[in-house]
Amino acid sequence: MAALGARPGFSYAAELRRELSLRNRSYAAKNGLLNRESYGEQPVICYLPTEDGSGHGNFLPETYRAISKNENWRKRLDKVHAQSRGSLPREDRRWRELDSCNSSDALLMNVFCFPRTVKNHRLFDLLGVERGHMPIFGVKARVPLANGKADRTEVDMELGGLFVEAKLTESDFQSAGIEIVESYRDVHEVFECRSLPRVGNRYASYQLIRNVLAAHANNCSFCVMADARRPDLIEAWCAVMRCVRTTSLRLHCKLITWQELAEQASRKLRLFLEEKYGISSGLAEISLESL
Repeated sequence: MAALGARPGFSYAAELRRELSLRNRSYAAKNGLLNRESYGEQPVICYLPTEDGSGHGNFLPETYRAISKNENWRKRLDKVHAQSRGSLPREDRRWRELDSCNSSDALLMNVFCFPRTVKNHRLFDLLGVERGHMPIFGVKARVPLANGKADRTEVDMELGGLFVEAKLTESDFQSAGIEIVESYRDVHEVFECRSLPRVGNRYASYQLIRNVLAAHANNCSFCVMADARRPDLIEAWCAVMRCVRTTSLRLHCKLITWQELAEQASRKLRLFLEEKYGISSGLAEISLESL
């Protein structure tokens, strides 16, 4: 399904990748940050740690220091860049996913590992989470299967009983075959499956379906964090949420844009997000009701 108002052949994801490439090329040059460009017509800027390992160009200095001191956060930095071979020049170290300027995980950590964020009551109120909780990244959430076993789906972040899926330049929420989706124990209880969006013989937005099921099974809330410049992802979210059977579960699921989060961020983080990502708190909001 094309996003509302999109012209044929237009890709919001590709346009955002292009903008981030230009922004980060300028940002890296201005701040003298170690980086390399991927091969291809639209290069991706990938940052390297400083020679002494005390900093990393993809993060604010104080954020990177905080990440380095927390074992769970530090492990997240080790995610291998799946497309690095053949797309990036060789270095003495392996490329990591969070080196990329397009990494939604890096953006998520830039926001929630920034030292002042955990004390930011306005941001926690926006999320509907009690203040003081520390984020945990790469959580394996149990999703029951109809055969009595369980799937262990990875949640980008868990914060005080809130599961978070972070998106930035990803093309969509992936898809999965009918037999995979309908192998989950609670799928027919949670969703009106006949109305869920499909592409051919596959369910669209599989990640959303799976994460809503994870939130339901674990008595948690669920939030997608996406960019306001991605109305295609917002529309996909709405298409799935319309199929959730119960009002109570729908109320425990939400979509918050990075721009909305930036409005509540401290000044230093807000300026960083605007310069490096183009995430401006002044960007006009997209009305979910209009999609």
